[in-house]
Amino acid sequence: MEIAKLGEFGLIDRLTKDIELKNDSTRKGVGDDCAVLSYPDKEVLVTTDLLMEGVHFDLTYIDLKHLGYKSAMVNISDVFAMNGTPRQMTVSLALSKRFTVEDMETFYEGLRLACDKWGVDIVGGDTTSSYTGLAISITCIGEARKEDIVYRSGARDTDLICVSGDLGAAYMGLQLLEREKSVYYQQVEEAKKKNDKRALEALAHFQPDFSGKEYLLQRQLQTEARGDIIGKLREAGIRPTAMMDISDGLSSELLHICKQSGVGCRIYEKNIPIDYQTAVMAEELNMNVTTCALNGGEDYELLFTVPIGDHEKIEQIDGVKLIGHITDAKFGKVLVTRDNQEFELKAQGWNPLSSESH
Repeated sequence: MEIAKLGEFGLIDRLTKDIELKNDSTRKGVGDDCAVLSYPDKEVLVTTDLLMEGVHFDLTYIDLKHLGYKSAMVNISDVFAMNGTPRQMTVSLALSKRFTVEDMETFYEGLRLACDKWGVDIVGGDTTSSYTGLAISITCIGEARKEDIVYRSGARDTDLICVSGDLGAAYMGLQLLEREKSVYYQQVEEAKKKNDKRALEALAHFQPDFSGKEYLLQRQLQTEARGDIIGKLREAGIRPTAMMDISDGLSSELLHICKQSGVGCRIYEKNIPIDYQTAVMAEELNMNVTTCALNGGEDYELLFTVPIGDHEKIEQIDGVKLIGHITDAKFGKVLVTRDNQEFELKAQGWNPLSSESH
């Protein structure tokens, strides 16, 4: 069905008609000029992301359900990175004419799966037309007690540096998808040049073989916010001194923490957690796997620092790896390699405003 047949409010009604509110702080959701929220005893956390087709996602290889899920999760992840609890979300879409009502229902299916997983209410948003493809703007609202909020500026000398999960897999998944996309378009061009209709017909059903690389695709296409790690830290009685989620690469995020905290750092290559599939893919593409783990981005794992006194507690938490420690600023930001060489840590992660990113 063409979206124009329903109109803006008809589309919003269709996408949100059976949303059930889960949070006491949501007094009024979709349906009025504004949502009404109540946070009498908590601080309110607000984060927003703008995702543009052709810059942040490619519909050649991500379907709309996964895109909806990922769009929600990257915002939910920001709230967890402040040691907060996500509660509400607004969703705004700019759509070109190639999208149907059913396409948007598929997008919302993924979006709502992510929100249901973490108990988030969709409370509003907007839709408009676009001449340049799909644009997604999401705002997530969370809550936290004032004393529980963790900023980037709290890291102190001797604090331990920790990461959740493993790093570099999402970037390797992107490289894999980009490689297969390139191969596909090369084959299409060759078939067109030869006017080979049979080959073109076969390419219409082209399916790359991703066997043995499923984890890499999952990390790229099905982003997960690490609220489970926040839960484990709370259970263990650990309050991080500084924290971020890793969206633009470990090195970039760690340098943010060091700058805002006025400290240095020392991390060890041998301690950086890397999945086996990531290492195999990096070798296949002739890339340095440590460089991928440091700079790849889109892992959405948590990077955080804790007081040195929490060392034993941290070692008991499954899914968290200790990778180094915070130092006095005068010692710089250092990566210690497997053969004990020392290099200055540099931010080579993804920059959304650089010309290379476009």
